[in-house]
Amino acid sequence: MDAEHHVLMKEYMEMMTDMLVLCATLALSIFFWVVSLIVSSYSALLVGFLLTMANYSFFCSLLAFFITSSKLTRWGGAQKKKIDAEYKEGGQRNWVQVFCNGGVPAELALLYMIEVGPGEIPIDFGKQYSASWMCLSLVGALACSTGDTWASEVGPVLSQSKPRLITTWKEVPAGTNGGVTPVGLVASFLGGLAVGVAYFATQLLMVNDLHLANPQWPIMVYGGVAGLVGSMLDSFLGAHMQYSGSNTR
Repeated sequence: MDAEHHVLMKEYMEMMTDMLVLCATLALSIFFWVVSLIVSSYSALLVGFLLTMANYSFFCSLLAFFITSSKLTRWGGAQKKKIDAEYKEGGQRNWVQVFCNGGVPAELALLYMIEVGPGEIPIDFGKQYSASWMCLSLVGALACSTGDTWASEVGPVLSQSKPRLITTWKEVPAGTNGGVTPVGLVASFLGGLAVGVAYFATQLLMVNDLHLANPQWPIMVYGGVAGLVGSMLDSFLGAHMQYSGSNTR
């Protein structure tokens, strides 16, 4: 009788877990639908849905990027308008920007589900080699986007010194493509770190046997480094491939 009761309880708990996951997925889908309206594109819905279905750690990393970047884009608007005539107060992103930032993570989330299916797994190259690389790549992609956004939004507002062109290290006017500041570089590291912290915190909450896997805390440092490197690479490409001009009127 006890064995039968145990089996029934186990089936009941599995059913309740499935229902909770379904409700959470529906709620998150509605959330990203609202987000897609804000950015005037359903591309955000697609990116958010894929990351949510694949792994909640992916979703929280995306959430860290979206929330912090949106807040920082709206912050210090008066100062940013002096530098960039095309600055938008609301900080809305179009579908091209959404896919530039979320296209690679969405593709990696899809490959992750094909490889191991939906669900949380710790990063462990000994047990899940391909999936671990996908997790690192996805976190790295989001960290790069976050780090670059933080540098672009924080640097012009807080920096007290003129930017320096990353290729020649000469001083350039604020807003010049390829210009970097110490404040911006620190901000890029912190932006990537925020993504890494979001991923790690979700792993702590969602993975039951995390203590059996390799230490996961280095993902936070990895996120910070990815944010810094991504921002510097973007500045390097901007210095070589983007035109910078000033309005003299």
